[in-house]
Amino acid sequence: MRVTLPESIPGNARRQLRTVLAARRRSAPAAERAEAALRVARNVDREVHLRSRWRIAVYAALPEELDTAPLIALARRRGCRIYLPRIDRRRASRAMQFVEMRGPLKRNRLGIAEPQTGESLGARWLDVVFLPLVGFDAQGVRLGTGGGYYDRAFAFRRWRSAWHVPRLVGLAYAFQQVERIAPAAHDVLLDAVVTDEGIIRCSTG
Repeated sequence: MRVTLPESIPGNARRQLRTVLAARRRSAPAAERAEAALRVARNVDREVHLRSRWRIAVYAALPEELDTAPLIALARRRGCRIYLPRIDRRRASRAMQFVEMRGPLKRNRLGIAEPQTGESLGARWLDVVFLPLVGFDAQGVRLGTGGGYYDRAFAFRRWRSAWHVPRLVGLAYAFQQVERIAPAAHDVLLDAVVTDEGIIRCSTG
C-alpha cells in the first residue's frame, strides 16, 4: 500500500514527510520485508547488470531499512568488490569514507555496522553506490534520515554536466515513492531507484 501525500512537498515540510514515510517503512511486516529484499536483488540483477571487478558500495541495513543481504550475496556471486560506508569517528565530523567489506563488522554510535579494517576507497572511484532512503521521487530527489552523509560524500556530482560516476542507485520499497519532493540546495540526485516492483530511472539516469 502506497502512502498518500500531497503532490509537492515544500522544503520546510521535509521533517513531516520523513516522519510519515519512516513510520510506514517500520510498519512493514517481516514477511513483506524479506520478500521485498529478494525482489530488489532480482531487479538489480536484471536491470543494473553487476559486473566482475566492479567496485560497489552498499549499506549494512538497519532493522527498519530494506535489507541488503540478498544484494550483497548477489554482488559476491558476480565477482564485485564490495565496500561499506564508514562514518568518521569524531563526533563533530560528518564525513563518510568507503571501506572494503572484509573481516568483522562493528556498530558505530548510530547503530550502523561498519568494517573495522580493510582498504579505503574514495567516493569518486566507486562504480555503483546503492543508497538507503526514506523517500524519493522520479526526478531523483532522495529524502534520507537527515544526517547529510551521502550528500556530502557525493557533492562533487552536483558540479558535473556529463561524467556521472559513480552511479547512485537508491534501494526502496515501492511505497516510498512520492509524486514530488522539493529539492534542497545540497541534494545530490539519484540516477535510479530499484524497488520491489522494478526500476525507476531518474532524470539524471
